[in-house]
Amino acid sequence: MTLNVRISGALGDQVAANVGEDGPYENVSEYVRDLIRRDRQRVDEERFQILKAELKRAFTAPIVSFANPRRSMSLPR
Repeated sequence: MTLNVRISGALGDQVAANVGEDGPYENVSEYVRDLIRRDRQRVDEERFQILKAELKRAFTAPIVSFANPRRSMSLPR
């Protein structure tokens, strides 16, 4: 996939500071790929934290807060 993006002003300065001799990236493509990877990691971490919080609530909930499956489904004992 090829993308063409126009960046100017402060954003352009940010890219220029991070690319080439002055920055840790050899080219703009490398910089953009790293930004995308970091964004993916951030999203994955946010989702993990949400899941972790939900599991923590479930495991710390009192047992009486869970329905008895035999009663709710009217299963024979």
